Amino acid sequence: MDKILIIGAGGQIGTELTTYLRKEYGEKNVIASDIRATLHDDLMESGPFIRMDAMDSRQVYQVIQKEKVKQVYFLAAILSAVCEKNPEMAWDINMGTMNSVLRVAKELKFKMFVPSSIGAFGKTTPKDQTKQETIQRPNSIYGVTKVAGELLCDYYHDRYGIDVRGVRYPGIISNVVPPGGGTTDYAVDIYHKAIKFNKYTCYLKEDTYLDMMYMPDAIKAAVTLMEAGHDSLRYHNSYNVGSMSFSPKIQADEIKKHLPNFKINYKVDPVRQSIADSWPNSMDDSAAREDWGWEPDYNLESMTNDMIKVLSERFARRNKDEETK
Repeated sequence: MDKILIIGAGGQIGTELTTYLRKEYGEKNVIASDIRATLHDDLMESGPFIRMDAMDSRQVYQVIQKEKVKQVYFLAAILSAVCEKNPEMAWDINMGTMNSVLRVAKELKFKMFVPSSIGAFGKTTPKDQTKQETIQRPNSIYGVTKVAGELLCDYYHDRYGIDVRGVRYPGIISNVVPPGGGTTDYAVDIYHKAIKFNKYTCYLKEDTYLDMMYMPDAIKAAVTLMEAGHDSLRYHNSYNVGSMSFSPKIQADEIKKHLPNFKINYKVDPVRQSIADSWPNSMDDSAAREDWGWEPDYNLESMTNDMIKVLSERFARRNKDEETK
């Protein structure tokens, strides 16, 4: 079995992807790595962990060579809203780490997964059923790093034959990892606040449509693409993948089916609203469906059922534990 390295294993996707891959491919075959010295207990205890700075290409080279790694899931990045607070750091981390790992891939020839995002699109991009190949002129530094990353991955594939693959993720909703500074994080936080307080203040306008995806589908997209035959891939990198598209009001209405007394109000954050307004309402993912059989398992209704069930049970256990202390 090929060894797999996950760079940025403590992040939004990495946390759940690591757990999934260890169950699928064996705990010893999936190495978690992060710049932080410790991660969630489950990740630290369920398999090997290496503290690593992905900007240090020498360290990356040594780890991959020593462990005989054949696949790398590269997930180190700063998310959109946080990027705007420090654009210089966003460029250094989002692009510096990627470039570092790609340079190593040129030498050691391993397969890579590098995610892109709906952030790679901009205000001039057609917003409905956004095509695989279309205008990409983002107005956020996060988006700039995503477009540059797509082009850099294409270059390394075409110039050096590196098998680098990726998808353009929509907003990702998780019942495990809390919001981490993304423009679409409201769609996660709303479930937490609905269950805890029966109310939520949203930082986007009620009619702001965005593409979203439940974490199990995000993991499915990454793994399915990595397992696909190389010759079936027209794009290799930056495939559009879709699942559902909704606005804060539509999501709130779905939550009210479970929590009838839930209330939502709006206090718009101009920075995040500007970013959201530049992103697609929905993406055309027909290329991913045709090339490697992409098909999501969740829609808004089934995701909301699962989110409320899982979070309600988790909060109830925590409350019970606190009462017994």
